[in-house]
Amino acid sequence: MSLLDFKSNQFQKKLKSKQQLVDKALHFFLKKQDYVPVKLHRSMEYSIFSGGKRLRPILCLAVAETIQLQESIALRLACALELIHTYSLIHDDLPALDDDDFRRGRRTNHVVFGEALAILSGDALLTLAFQILADYKHYPSAYQKNIPAILYELAKQAGYTGMVGGQVEDILSEHVKPSFQKVINIHRGKTGALFLASVRIPAILKGKTSPILKSLTLFGEKSGLAFQIIDDILNEVGNVKIIGKKTGSDLKKGKLTFPKVIGIERSREKVKQLTQEAIQALEPLGEKTAFLKTLALYMANRSF
Repeated sequence: MSLLDFKSNQFQKKLKSKQQLVDKALHFFLKKQDYVPVKLHRSMEYSIFSGGKRLRPILCLAVAETIQLQESIALRLACALELIHTYSLIHDDLPALDDDDFRRGRRTNHVVFGEALAILSGDALLTLAFQILADYKHYPSAYQKNIPAILYELAKQAGYTGMVGGQVEDILSEHVKPSFQKVINIHRGKTGALFLASVRIPAILKGKTSPILKSLTLFGEKSGLAFQIIDDILNEVGNVKIIGKKTGSDLKKGKLTFPKVIGIERSREKVKQLTQEAIQALEPLGEKTAFLKTLALYMANRSF
């Protein structure tokens, strides 16, 4: 697979295949239970199956492919990551936070189901993620000793030292003096932390050594930051029909973004630089990283 050919039919077919695998697994994990309120189940499914690209779970599957972790095992990790990502979006859209009415071209969860159910649906998705990860009987015995480590990693990256902490910094930094280091810290938390979890958890479960984790960690840090910078750019100059929500909201709310700190063109250059650094970080892992590298390029070029 050519590293620069992220538009090729070969890459697009593989990407679509991974998306379908994740969706099928998510349908299994979110199957209707008789003891679950019908409206809660509908609300959870509404946001999970709202047309997301599944980039975090696909990153997880790509790493699993690189380190030869069985796909059936990796899918549990991938789905847990998507459940946490979706919970964070439901809560982000609430009036108390970003107060968005649209997500991926559809009405946001709280607009359709009400604020109370939106909050509780997010809570349910978050806790279901850890339930899936902690279910020992679905892992080979060789991996079971590493389950506490992946639970710790995901809790750390999704919690107050990671994603939640970044979201709080994002709120507290509205209408403040632009700071390059501050915006990096925000992005590494609110977006980068879950990207980091996506690439580290498969390796931790498989018990991979420090050099491999070091390469994957650097890749996750660089590609996650690049991803959020692109979001910043698209919020200012993106096509609302493509990104599925209003543009200009960051500027209106006084958000601390890369374009606000260094401008649009320098932000685009930063994305290119970070993506190349992410790809270079994978060099020690050899030829099996082709799909993972191409995925980084695909993410860096979305909707530009």
